[in-house]
Amino acid sequence: MMDREKLLNVIDKINGSEVLVIGDMIADIYLEGTISRISREAPVLVLEQAAEKVVAGGAANVVNNAATLGGNVHAAGLLGDDNGAKGLTEILTGRGVDVAGFIKDASRDTISKTRVIAGGRTTVSQQIVRIDKETKEPMYSEHETAMSQYLAEVLPKVKGVVLSDYGSGTITEKLKNQIFDYCHQNDIPTIVDSRYDILRFKTVDYIKQNDAELANAVGRTLNNEEELIAAGKELLEKMEAKGALITRGEQGMTLFMADGSVENIPVSDKSEVFDVSGAGDTCVATVILALAAGVEPLTAATLSNIASGIAVRKMGTSTVSAKELRDYITKHM
Repeated sequence: MMDREKLLNVIDKINGSEVLVIGDMIADIYLEGTISRISREAPVLVLEQAAEKVVAGGAANVVNNAATLGGNVHAAGLLGDDNGAKGLTEILTGRGVDVAGFIKDASRDTISKTRVIAGGRTTVSQQIVRIDKETKEPMYSEHETAMSQYLAEVLPKVKGVVLSDYGSGTITEKLKNQIFDYCHQNDIPTIVDSRYDILRFKTVDYIKQNDAELANAVGRTLNNEEELIAAGKELLEKMEAKGALITRGEQGMTLFMADGSVENIPVSDKSEVFDVSGAGDTCVATVILALAAGVEPLTAATLSNIASGIAVRKMGTSTVSAKELRDYITKHM
């Protein structure tokens, strides 16, 4: 087990780490209420809405986590001109995030996932439907140019970059190449978390994938430890990356490095898992803050494993604060 003082020292080091997060910003919208009756119009439930809240999801959740962990965060993404955009902007500016990289396109919807949560007076609330909104059209050239100009201004200020790709096309080839060219020339660490197409981010410094995404990337099922190890090494080589961090649920994480080393990082706490949504975003945020502060990858991954363990014990997409991380390490390690 890693030394407690070493990990506590890293939390101090990442405070103020200046990083950029670019990617698909998603508004997670929760509509909550109680079921009052059956509709006379159709055999459907009538919900009396009691509350509506917007939570940062997707790349915005990476931003939110990096901010609560003490980072100085710059966010770049494409938003519409709607309630989702307003909610995300309010949440992140409230965390002290620089949102000058939020490019508005009034002709498109902000990517959103609206969950309707309903319950009666004597029943447990549960999700009854999810409504997703997303514009499939590619980014307009003028918005790509505006984001490129923002990147040219912000990249010289940062010490690490996250590319958070949820398949919605925010990170175009042009923007990806601009980031990689600058970061490679200036020795700024980059990490990518891509849900559907990791291979297009070849030459990134670090990769974050879960075991299912790894299997998809190498095109085969992974039935045992040996097959997973072989797949991790294969992906690392294909991507020409420095390291690959594979998250494995209750089996923790495995870190593959270009020097051939493979390190298994067991879960920090096997107590009840409430919700895994967003834990990968917590992981990526922690890793980039540590790398940006000059922390070596295994220590960065170990800290991210602890942070992710805290996140999965919370309901919904959630953040982890530097204080929570410090308290956990002090108490349990």
